[in-house]
Amino acid sequence: MKKVSLVVMEREREASLEKLREVGVLHVEKKNVSSDALGAMLEKRARLRNALGIVRRYSASKAGGALAADADDMVRRILGMGNEKKILQDQIMYQAKERRRLEGWGDFDHKALASLAAQGITLIPYELPWKTYDSLGEETKLIVIFRDKRGVRAFALSEIAGTPPFTFPVLSLSGIDGRMTEIWRRIAEIEAELARMALRRGVMEAELALLQERIEFETANAGMETLEESSAQSTVSWLCGFVPHDSLGLLKRAAAENGWALVCADAEAADRPPTLVRNNAAVRIIQPLFSFLGTIPGYQEYDISLSYLIFFCLFFAMIFGDAAYGLLLFAASLAAGLFFRKKGGKVPDAAKLFMLLSCCTVVWGAITGSWFAAPVERLPPFLRALIIPPFNNTGPLAAFSPVLRKVFDLPAEVPVDDLKTRWNIQFLCFTVGAAQLVWGRSKNIRKLLPSLTALAQAGWLIMMVGLYFLVLFMLLKMRLPSFAVYLIGGGLALYFVFAEQNGGNFFKNIGKSFANFLSIFLNAVGSFADIISYIRLFAVGLAGSIIAQSFNSMAIPAEGFGALGLGFFLRVFAAGMILVFGHALNIVMNALSVIVHGVRLNLLEYAGNHLGMEWSGYAYKPFAVKQKEN
Repeated sequence: MKKVSLVVMEREREASLEKLREVGVLHVEKKNVSSDALGAMLEKRARLRNALGIVRRYSASKAGGALAADADDMVRRILGMGNEKKILQDQIMYQAKERRRLEGWGDFDHKALASLAAQGITLIPYELPWKTYDSLGEETKLIVIFRDKRGVRAFALSEIAGTPPFTFPVLSLSGIDGRMTEIWRRIAEIEAELARMALRRGVMEAELALLQERIEFETANAGMETLEESSAQSTVSWLCGFVPHDSLGLLKRAAAENGWALVCADAEAADRPPTLVRNNAAVRIIQPLFSFLGTIPGYQEYDISLSYLIFFCLFFAMIFGDAAYGLLLFAASLAAGLFFRKKGGKVPDAAKLFMLLSCCTVVWGAITGSWFAAPVERLPPFLRALIIPPFNNTGPLAAFSPVLRKVFDLPAEVPVDDLKTRWNIQFLCFTVGAAQLVWGRSKNIRKLLPSLTALAQAGWLIMMVGLYFLVLFMLLKMRLPSFAVYLIGGGLALYFVFAEQNGGNFFKNIGKSFANFLSIFLNAVGSFADIISYIRLFAVGLAGSIIAQSFNSMAIPAEGFGALGLGFFLRVFAAGMILVFGHALNIVMNALSVIVHGVRLNLLEYAGNHLGMEWSGYAYKPFAVKQKEN
């Protein structure tokens, strides 16, 4: 990014901003500004958003009716109806509460009590709990209306000391019912009118987009500083912003054509420039996930789009774990892609991403023999043939290559059953975790070279490799190679020596590192835990498989469905419903697990703990024309 300052003549201020917006490459530096015009626009935007929030709850009705053509009039009507509806709903709740309070007394005109009182007959209503009722003496004269488990409703001829009388609502029971009917009728009319107004939602959305551009323009206008110490004809104004390196030529050309003064320099981290991430079409499909998470790397941070995409595909596949689920997701993603392509002429990146993720899931499920969690022995021969040796539960663990057997000293005593597949997947989880974290440390090394602190990152990388073998020894009962201890110790020593070598006395810097011994030790323990954390891929995938197997056993009894007949078809129908519900629920739970676990491994363990990323950036949004005014 280049930081630029643009100087224009004050008398040409608004015209220059219009031309600058047409160029569409300058990200204007944000400032806290205010003006009467901007305040009015912000208020109007808030009203528009509120109105859109109301009509978006309704599907666009095709019923006829008069519709306002003017967006301001529509907003006024929608907000008015929305407020009226809210008031009516509050009234419904109030009337329902009053009805519940009154229904035990029955439906009568309680206003007649006032007429009786005028004639000297006083009847005071009471709702008396049984305890209070039983404690009353014979001198208390009551006309009992109703009894239930809660107590007694009665009229007293005189006040009962210490007990407040019952207060009747304004309306009788039938009056409340009539009022509620009127309110519901009015709410239905409002609902129908709002559904008709939803037909013109596009008008308000277009108005909102246009208003947003006007707000951006007015913000830029109000944020321009003016040199007022010169004459009116020579007064100048200026604004600052950021431009990508490859777009600077467009701005220079516009400045030359319009007589603007332009000053540019390389942006520094202290300037807090926006982040513009550019990737090819294959890698760009991960961007919808970043947008969903709201994660934007800082200007000086890494762009991990490619590595994030690669590892996320693997995490997604291992968590879903079932090839049949992958086929269902691929069909849904393909249908969504074709729909949006037909509607807008382009397949969204989100649909492409899900198609890639579903393909990876199909591959993983095929090589592990997972198809709706059916037993492997019941799969057709061509599906069993897709299972690769480490996951086929047959043969010794020595099926690994000779190099791996020699390095890892695989325990041949692991039983030849389902445990073998579990052991292999756990081994793969730890290996993938170590590979991702080592890759992160290698990126730090490349970034810090030729500084001596790069050697500290190299030491941490070496230590990570040693910790990987320690994890395999502790959790998979593999032999701990003797070199693993040297890797851990040597890597830590290298880190202590070079972690603070940013200039100055070499030995004093080593002393600074040892002063932070406790925090470094805790970070080393954290790195050990980070590698172990990747076991979650196995655990979550196993949980999903067990859930699917449980629903399969619930739906399909071991003895079968019995002979043909009505009972057979009912049992088949019930089994189908159980399978559909169970596997649909499992897919939803797997999707949540991907967000919780798959995303976490990339954002926390990899990017946070080992790349040091804080995702402190904000998006590059150029000052540009996006919506044409009519």
